[in-house]
Amino acid sequence: MNARAFLAILGTGGIERGERAAQGEWNTERLIREYEVACLALDPDDPNVVYAGTKGRGIIRSDDGGRTWQPLGMEGHTVKAISVSPAQADRIFAGTRPAYLFMSDDKGHTWRELEAFRKIRGRWFWFSPADSPWTAYVQAIAVSPSDPNVLLAGIELGAVVRSTDGGRTWSNHLRGSLRDCHSMRFHHSDGRWVYEAGGSGGGAAVSRDGGATWAKRTRGLDRSYGWACAADPGRPEVWYASLAPGPGKAHVNGKALAYIYRADGGAAWKRLSGGLPQPLTSMPYALLTDPDAPGHLYAGIGDGQVWHSPDYGESFQRLPVQLSGIHRSMVMLTERT
Repeated sequence: MNARAFLAILGTGGIERGERAAQGEWNTERLIREYEVACLALDPDDPNVVYAGTKGRGIIRSDDGGRTWQPLGMEGHTVKAISVSPAQADRIFAGTRPAYLFMSDDKGHTWRELEAFRKIRGRWFWFSPADSPWTAYVQAIAVSPSDPNVLLAGIELGAVVRSTDGGRTWSNHLRGSLRDCHSMRFHHSDGRWVYEAGGSGGGAAVSRDGGATWAKRTRGLDRSYGWACAADPGRPEVWYASLAPGPGKAHVNGKALAYIYRADGGAAWKRLSGGLPQPLTSMPYALLTDPDAPGHLYAGIGDGQVWHSPDYGESFQRLPVQLSGIHRSMVMLTERT
């Protein structure tokens, strides 16, 4: 197991770090009390560099795996999504509430707005049902691992849109993708595959041409409210999603009635058990895979539990770390091989 630490956003907006010591035991530590954190992202080239988007105070950065943090710009903005380009790590995208998009080409030291994002047709339709004043925001950003100019943005609630020129121009909503996007990501190395989980359209969708066209994947699902998704690094046709019956259950610890599912090529989704509670009473807000360990899957649960499977989700074991909670997002720091 390569996981050495997890960083999870708490319900208070702070961050908690769970770390595996050299002897194998796990320790937890509360971090960031002065910011209200909304999202997290890792630098693909350096596992110690972490970016966090905050409510009203822009972006902060850690160079030591989350232990200490420094302001990085965009002060005054509420940043709801961050993505570092896998093909060009100096390039970072940040999405805000209201739904605007910004880009940095120098690791976040300077930022510029991608103004064409404001001109996407259909923006009038976007809104967020999550909380007042119902302002839509960028919930997810996915950047191609093979072409840093290809990126997608998912809106809560309204659309999934795509750019092939680094954000200078944008498509309208991509038919077949989920308008209520909760998570979206490219495969680790294969830029043809993109995955999405969301609260509309059956809960899950996939693209096999870099996000140009999409298909909803619902066969075998008995839930329709998707949140997290992840793909196996060695087999892009194998991917995972967490789903609950609806938002009224998903976001209430003790009532989620959620499951984790696995898709394998064109087969129907398979509900994963193998030691997991059935159903999960708290939402699996994080599904994480390790680029250096095909077959391994980690699940971060809303009540702070973390589970690990070494065999594509056939069996799970709860890790001996208990976080105070996982509020919508968690990232994993790994030992590099």
